[in-house]
Amino acid sequence: MEYLWFKLLHILSSTLLFGTGIGSAFYLLCVVLRRDVKVVASVARVVVVADWLFTATTAVIQPLTGWYLAHLMQLPLNTPWLSASLMLYAVAIACWLPVVKLQMLMRDSAVASAQAGEPLSPRFMRYFRAWFVLGFPALGAFLGIFWLMVFKPA
Repeated sequence: MEYLWFKLLHILSSTLLFGTGIGSAFYLLCVVLRRDVKVVASVARVVVVADWLFTATTAVIQPLTGWYLAHLMQLPLNTPWLSASLMLYAVAIACWLPVVKLQMLMRDSAVASAQAGEPLSPRFMRYFRAWFVLGFPALGAFLGIFWLMVFKPA
């Protein structure tokens, strides 16, 4: 029964991690493309909060529950599909860490522009482009992890 409870926690936290990432990216992308500075500032604030509440916590829960599940199953961490999953997770986290910083910089820049009654700054757009680009390897890594977790290739 313990295994099933931890497996459920692992699946739910991966859903929350992936869903928060996709949802935040979608909404922030949509509002930035509309270029309404006040809306961008507002959404960027919420995205930063969501990242700290949901993404950060589940980013910690995922490896802990995964390690414990592997322990319960007596599955060595060097099992090919599991070690590949861990490497992809490291890639995703390596992308996410600068994304968090970029989101805070975008939020601050958008808030400053909104307060000054100015459009989004070139600096904001540089942060946004970097944020956008980092999303692709992170997305690919998470999709790869899901594939590995389901199919467990030799």
